[in-house]
Amino acid sequence: MRRMNMRNATSKTQLLLALVAAVVLSLAQAAFAAAPGITGTTATAGTFNLTAQDSYLNQPDGEAVYSWGYGCVTGSAPVFVPKATFAFTPSCSTMQVPGPTMVVTEGASVTINLTNNLPTAAGNTSILFPGFNVTTGCAASITALAPQQGLLTCEAVPGGTVTYTFTASQPGTHAYYSGTQGDLQVEMGLYGAVIVLPATVTANCNTTVTNLYGKADYGTTTGIPGFPEQDFRLAHAAYDHPKSCYDREYLFQWAEMDPRIHKQAAAQVQAKSGCAAGTAGCGLDVQTEPYHPAYFLINGRSMPDLMDPNYAPEYPHQPYNGNPHMHPGELTLIRTIGQGRWQHPFHEHANHVRILARDGNLQLSPTNPTTSLSGLLMFNTDTTPGESFDGIFYFSGRGLNWDPYGHHPAGTPSTTFAASGTNPTDPLSSLPCTPDVNGYNTGNPAALNYYEWCQDHNKPVEVAPFGDVASGGPVTLPDPNVFTNGAWYGGSQYLGPDAVLRSRMAACDTTVNANCTTLLPSNVQANPPNERGWAFMWHSHNEREITTNNVFPGGMLMMMLVDSREFAIDESN
Repeated sequence: MRRMNMRNATSKTQLLLALVAAVVLSLAQAAFAAAPGITGTTATAGTFNLTAQDSYLNQPDGEAVYSWGYGCVTGSAPVFVPKATFAFTPSCSTMQVPGPTMVVTEGASVTINLTNNLPTAAGNTSILFPGFNVTTGCAASITALAPQQGLLTCEAVPGGTVTYTFTASQPGTHAYYSGTQGDLQVEMGLYGAVIVLPATVTANCNTTVTNLYGKADYGTTTGIPGFPEQDFRLAHAAYDHPKSCYDREYLFQWAEMDPRIHKQAAAQVQAKSGCAAGTAGCGLDVQTEPYHPAYFLINGRSMPDLMDPNYAPEYPHQPYNGNPHMHPGELTLIRTIGQGRWQHPFHEHANHVRILARDGNLQLSPTNPTTSLSGLLMFNTDTTPGESFDGIFYFSGRGLNWDPYGHHPAGTPSTTFAASGTNPTDPLSSLPCTPDVNGYNTGNPAALNYYEWCQDHNKPVEVAPFGDVASGGPVTLPDPNVFTNGAWYGGSQYLGPDAVLRSRMAACDTTVNANCTTLLPSNVQANPPNERGWAFMWHSHNEREITTNNVFPGGMLMMMLVDSREFAIDESN
């Protein structure tokens, strides 16, 4: 047995963080997600050389849980996606949970060579690819390391290799997982995802008005660093359908772990080290029931670890994070797979999710399938074991009855745009909002308030520096004479650049207004000055699942960060 990969107990990912502190942490670290993975050699063919091995997974409570996972064979050189540049060097270790996300194109011939490097006592292992017509190399053979036919598929014996081939016939998000003793091997971490990109994309998905990439935008036209943003999409559409366009995408794989099972497996593997495969007593007898999971995972991590970057070195076997990020008006594609035993009712705050497809099957309109879809608009998305879905999440601030774009009256002084020691008028004040036929401001894609819901335009969050909210907005900043600025005071609902001015819709520069309160939202002090966003909690609606070992907060909990378009979202990590 190898040494446990324990972390220092004083790690920044301690579970005793207050929940609101986790929100501040998520903003400050700026660790964004995408749908990172590895891809085939060409659009028409791809070979993936994988191994199944054991190691330990780090958890926020300081525990290192013995686990099994799929990874890349030592010496292989996988091609990483997205094609954009990562801030961290992408990696594919010999064991990771989830396994490497394999990204291929519709119609491609896919070959997976799986080598079984699990401990001998773990026995055979395999992979199932639901939804695909798989061919295996499981012919009769007398060689010791030849693949063996198992109950569900061809299996690799300890030290042996098995080959699976199939055609990527169905676009969308698909699961893969062990087909050998699934109650144990899937629990131990042998699962992953296959993303099949459409072979063709409808023209509107390359030119859609919500697609900000390649277009003139506020940040580019004003020279803000970070613009134009890198495009981290795997494609412009999830399917070859005009209603499947998207602007950003994230992959989330839900699972849970019962540490009793993992400890039993570790103890038996150690006790039977050196036994000969196939001999009497050289096998595991781990009891997988009753089932009492204590760790609830998204992409192999629990909150707050999942808000750290992709490929963060402190998680050598958990490379994928879960920290979605977007601008108002963008269409965000959510790819989700239920990889565990339990169903997880997951709630995405700020808006419902429109289901596009399940297990790669588009939810087509029965009356007009070529131009319309009929997927549910879900308050809770149902992450069913073994099932995947693709959905679209959208946020524009519509109907909040306050102005999330933070406009304030013409002539408002601005510290952000200060020049020569003076405070000139904020050039963003009183931006026009001209509704289109649907009520959105879509006439100028370069405008800061592109896609604003115009009925809420210029409705301030707060009129006075402190006191009652005359407009009925959601925020009242406390009087500094009676309230001390605590470490985790969130302040304004809108945080963006020039946060204090924008939150009050009034001049709040002491050189202009002597009565202006000096109480600042803590995010102005704790976070980088160029990032201020709305943080919406996304979490399981089963309360137990937002804990780690029954300690809150933890488990299946993350934050969707929605930033104003003047902030460049860098998904490189």
